Amino acid sequence: MKLKTRLMIAFLTLILLPILMSGAIIFLLSRYQISSIEKTYELTGTTVESLSNSMQMLSRLTEKPYHELEEMAVENPAEMEDATRLDEFNQILQKKSAYLLVRKNDTIIYVGTEMEEAEDVIRELPEYIGAETISENGLYLGGEAQALVKQVDFLFPDESKGSAFIVSNVDGMIPEMEEFIVDIAFCVILILIFTSALLTFWIYRAVMRPLGRMQVAAKNIKEGNLDFELTPMADDELGELCQDLEEMRIRLRETAEEKLRYDRESKELISNISHDLKTPVTTIKGYAEGIMDGVADTPEKMQRYIRTIYNKADEMNTLINELTLYTKIDTNRIPYNFNTLSVNAYFNDCAEDLSVELESKNVEFGYFNYVEADVKVIADPEQIRRVIHNIVNNSLKYMDKPKGKINLRVKDVGDFVQIELEDNGKGIGAKDLPNIFDRFYRTDASRNSSKGGSGIGLSIVKKIVEEHGGKIWATSREETGTTMYFVLRKYQEVPIYE
Repeated sequence: MKLKTRLMIAFLTLILLPILMSGAIIFLLSRYQISSIEKTYELTGTTVESLSNSMQMLSRLTEKPYHELEEMAVENPAEMEDATRLDEFNQILQKKSAYLLVRKNDTIIYVGTEMEEAEDVIRELPEYIGAETISENGLYLGGEAQALVKQVDFLFPDESKGSAFIVSNVDGMIPEMEEFIVDIAFCVILILIFTSALLTFWIYRAVMRPLGRMQVAAKNIKEGNLDFELTPMADDELGELCQDLEEMRIRLRETAEEKLRYDRESKELISNISHDLKTPVTTIKGYAEGIMDGVADTPEKMQRYIRTIYNKADEMNTLINELTLYTKIDTNRIPYNFNTLSVNAYFNDCAEDLSVELESKNVEFGYFNYVEADVKVIADPEQIRRVIHNIVNNSLKYMDKPKGKINLRVKDVGDFVQIELEDNGKGIGAKDLPNIFDRFYRTDASRNSSKGGSGIGLSIVKKIVEEHGGKIWATSREETGTTMYFVLRKYQEVPIYE
């Protein structure tokens, strides 16, 4: 799951879950509180709406005491001056968060609470209206009083005007409602804490687990340990980061392996060149000492010694030139000079040069061209000539027949021109054939110096062909011969439409 999706889910859950759970908790608590209030205050038909309306709730709490007060005032008005009876009645009211006031004419004769609390209410009390007064729903007193007053007017036994008031303080609320609000607040806080903790753990776990693995991976990379695998745990942003880190690890490992391989090949190259130079140097030194010691005491010997020294020096020069060329190719410092070449004209010239060279070495040469006259390729003529020269020289090195033979064939194979160089040498073993284009590889494990070369000739050929956008391969049979193939892409003119 995407991290963005997780955050969206967390956001919606943090909003919806507390709302739903709070609604359920409020519903359950309200039912419980309604039942408790009805039992405590002897009420029936209480609803959530009435609980939320403080005026209506206070009015309902004093509904029964109001009717009892009305009955007492009408049937026994003398009790309205009996302090003991009034105290008893006031205690009932106090349980319902109210108190009693009794007025005779304009004088307050009974106050069921502290005088300081009742002063503002007393100043706002309504006038005597008459014995038929009905104030069951109560009268709201604003200002400083902030009270709900239910009034019962009556006449004392001495015919004095009397009024009894049930006063409920609107500023306060019944204990059960306070407890209800506290419980709701506590539950909502718990729900928010629980939801936040749950979502935090969910996101934390989704983030920290892959981060922990990436941290370990980064530590391994820092310490140079690249032999591990970092598998993404999920298809999200962190999973993509894990995949990027894994690809970086693979790239670093490949680079490290390539560097090790390059270092190994460089050491092998130095070893090969040193080995291949040692023989001609030793020969040159020996023959030079022979001349200095007077061993070459005839003009014929002197000529032979000098010729041998020259040939060995030429071998050394060839090795050094080959190494220099390889270094330039490997570092992409050869300046290719691509031109559009006529296949027939170019390979006809190559065949003519090869014919002269091979004839001097007593090797039979055959040239076969199956390409139309107008076929062209884009190539560097000097480097393609080097390719052919290296392949032919490699065939001559391993030629073991009394009568050597090399054939050059040029064929049209669709979008490419295919060049084949076939010899009748000793051939290449099946186990060696896949490796002949590798750097420094030589089928001659003993490194017989008579064969010459550093083992990089065919790797140079492969590099040049590939830089031309072509491909090279070989087939061979031991004791029969080898055929080298490489292809060059044809040059095709793109028509221009007017």
